[in-house]
Amino acid sequence: MKDPYQILNITPDATDEQVREAYRVLARKYQSENYENSPLADMASKKMEEINNAYDAIIAMRRSQSGPAQSGYSAGYAGSGYGGASSLGDIRSKINANRIDDAETLLDGIPPQARGAEWYFLKGTVQYKRGWLEEATKNYRTACQMEPGNAEYQAAFRQVSNPRAGGYRAPRAGAGGCSACDICTGLMCADCLCDCCGVDGTPCC
Repeated sequence: MKDPYQILNITPDATDEQVREAYRVLARKYQSENYENSPLADMASKKMEEINNAYDAIIAMRRSQSGPAQSGYSAGYAGSGYGGASSLGDIRSKINANRIDDAETLLDGIPPQARGAEWYFLKGTVQYKRGWLEEATKNYRTACQMEPGNAEYQAAFRQVSNPRAGGYRAPRAGAGGCSACDICTGLMCADCLCDCCGVDGTPCC
């Protein structure tokens, strides 16, 4: 394997945050969604695997040097397998800590063939937190279809399906109520009627 630092385009003296940021940049570039129906899909998949392995190698080295893993580190795709319970648990932690960008980057780095029900649930949760209800609904529905007996997934799907859940919606057409223009128009019409009846509704005019 090549030097993992070279793969991430950083030097060994990079800070922990610089390591994570380098990983995020490359993961976004080579995530599978960018290469759907592309002849470069296999190349991107291999590159993504190389990036994941490099990141894991750096984390493993730093763990051995400093003891327990620091907060914010990936639990490791190479050791647990793409989308394994350990890595998805780390993504859950990031979502709970409101580190939505980090969570989404790690989710998108998991290849489609390794995405199980929990992946779709977590992806839906990220989208729900962003207010993207339509996308969240689709992913929650997929999670429920893959594991219909999971109460957590069912509850999330019911929540996002609730019309009062919030999020982005189109403005209501033909909403009721009256505007300032409606009021002014009404007053002018009333004044005209008064004038016709010989009563000046607006003495100042």
